[in-house]
Amino acid sequence: MITVNLYYTGKNGSARAFCQEMESSGVAEEIRSEAGNLRYQYFQSLSDPETVLLIDSWKDQASLDAHHASPMMERIAKLREKYDLHMVVERFTEADANKADEKFIRK
Repeated sequence: MITVNLYYTGKNGSARAFCQEMESSGVAEEIRSEAGNLRYQYFQSLSDPETVLLIDSWKDQASLDAHHASPMMERIAKLREKYDLHMVVERFTEADANKADEKFIRK
């Protein structure tokens, strides 16, 4: 599994407006229905109202590569430009998981 955290930052609420358009236009739901997508969900930062976090998880690299090669990426890029967003990206793989941490997780 691959999880990518994308931090979108803009000005005057543009990051939140971007996410709202991704949802209302159906683009986010289209991504969620792509083969291999496990999670595509936005979160608002409590410490920085101009930043939104996208958690984007995929079954494997092939699924993520197919997503990146899809025509949808052009639509997403245009929306990022429309809202003048800047991004910071973190990438994690299943191998990054540490079983020792489980004792600290309350389920």
